[in-house]
Amino acid sequence: MTPDPKPAEPFRRVIPFLLRQWARHPWLLAAILGGMGLATLTDVLVPIYAGRLVEAIASAGPLDGSDREAALDQALAALGLLALLGLALLAGRVAGILGVIALTLRSMQHSGAGAFARVQRFSADWHASGFAGATVRRISRGIWAIDLLNDTILIALLPSALVLVGATVTLGWRWPAMGLLVAVGGTLYVAMTLFLSLRWVAPALRLSNGWDSRLGGAMADAIGANTVVKAFAAEAREDDRLGWLLDKWRRRTRRGWQRGTASEALQIATLLALRIAVIGIALLLWWRGEAGAGDVATVLTMFFMVQGYLRDVGYHISNLQRGINEMEEFVQLFHTPQGIADAADAVPAQVAAGTIEFRKVTFRYGGHAEPLYRDLDLTIRAGESVGLVGPSGSGKTTLVKLIQRLHDVTGGAVLIDGQDVRGVTQASLRSRIAIVQQEPVLLHRSLAENISYARPGASMADIARAARLANAEDFIERLPRGYATLVGERGVKLSGGERQRVALARAFLADAPILILDEATSALDSESEAAIQQAMARLLQGRTAVVIAHRLATVRAMDRILVFDRGRVVEEGSHASLLDRPAGLYRRLFERQALELTQGH
Repeated sequence: MTPDPKPAEPFRRVIPFLLRQWARHPWLLAAILGGMGLATLTDVLVPIYAGRLVEAIASAGPLDGSDREAALDQALAALGLLALLGLALLAGRVAGILGVIALTLRSMQHSGAGAFARVQRFSADWHASGFAGATVRRISRGIWAIDLLNDTILIALLPSALVLVGATVTLGWRWPAMGLLVAVGGTLYVAMTLFLSLRWVAPALRLSNGWDSRLGGAMADAIGANTVVKAFAAEAREDDRLGWLLDKWRRRTRRGWQRGTASEALQIATLLALRIAVIGIALLLWWRGEAGAGDVATVLTMFFMVQGYLRDVGYHISNLQRGINEMEEFVQLFHTPQGIADAADAVPAQVAAGTIEFRKVTFRYGGHAEPLYRDLDLTIRAGESVGLVGPSGSGKTTLVKLIQRLHDVTGGAVLIDGQDVRGVTQASLRSRIAIVQQEPVLLHRSLAENISYARPGASMADIARAARLANAEDFIERLPRGYATLVGERGVKLSGGERQRVALARAFLADAPILILDEATSALDSESEAAIQQAMARLLQGRTAVVIAHRLATVRAMDRILVFDRGRVVEEGSHASLLDRPAGLYRRLFERQALELTQGH
């Protein structure tokens, strides 16, 4: 498996990713900025007209005075403007939020599809070395983190920043000392909140997220293998294992939450100090005669509005930090090397005959000092059926993985009909190879969908014909819903023999020139084995076939048998010719299996 790269500073990875999503929809972004800008501008103007309203009321004379009418006119004018500002605020905010909704949903859709597509194309080793449940959790959590980050940045932090700037300019224009106090105090508050959230709270929550992913992976692992858990009465052991993980997760999460609480307490104390300072300066200005009642009302209203935004900034920055943490592992998927990637100039594979050639192939698994293959030369002729036998770890399965390009050779080349498999697209290559695995995996879909997975859009007549050729038609038609029957996760509702016949039907429908069989009968009862052997004989006709055999009886009818040992072909020939070698490895393996079969009876 190619390891995930070491996580970079979160902002250097997550924020640029988010900005790239925004850049895909410039008109939506412009509408959001316009709507939020309008709403913020009206918010900044409200304290000014609130002050004028107070000034008008304060300037009113006695009940029977002539100046009282003038004061009422001023107050009503201020009230009317406040109402208009309220309507403008509503319109701007609604427009901005509708824009954020559209932008967020499109970003979630695009990035979710991109992550899924990328994970689908990671190497087989990457998938084998990770938990499917943890990967799904990384993707789903990352998609929803986009929603949280967009709301936090565009609906919360952007207006907060604009209000702080607007209040500073408005107050500073009339009272420079007041403007300076709000600017310095607000900036220090935001800087302190950023530092606490991103440098102190975030690392703790990032560790908590890591344990959360491990927890999800462990649950998916145990639930997915529930039949094994039950078979070994291991429920209590799995409970204990999960309990240990939950305890680690609880302790890591508690530390993150406690740091968040302490950070919030410091933010509240800072705002309290700033509030006292602003009110004190406002009183001083009034005492000196530099501000009237309306001015003081404007200052206090402006500050309490700014304080509301600043108080929420702490909460929003906490959300920002949480969203970045939750999105980190998701974005990391886009920076993880694919392992096996198509060449920039890759072309579709043209496979007609199906000749397979290994030219001086050297292959080493990552981390292994010694190569499994060294200068392996091998040709499988078009239409030839070849059996691969040998002890475990001798290189049989690796050979077929190299044919499919699930691994890349370390040296030399694998060619199919003269084309280096590294020079063609993987999708086109694998579409020309049908494979039936030892333990076939079915999708949790209908039988018809599973069979037609080899050829999307196949007619029901084609699907039924493939099932008939695979000796699967009888058991399918006995089911209440027939081809519409759902098979369960990984096909658990079917027996081993039924799953194997569905896999064979899939291979029949693929009608590929190259066929790979990984011992399709090794774990079946005699009746199922006979039906599958019969179907396999039909499937082999007219195709280049590579058959991995654990039971040597499976390859007796092969055109040629290759005997592997420690990455080398040590013997080759027909079944009869290999048995004629008294000291040969094939004969030794065959006699051992015959003895085991005799003793079993």
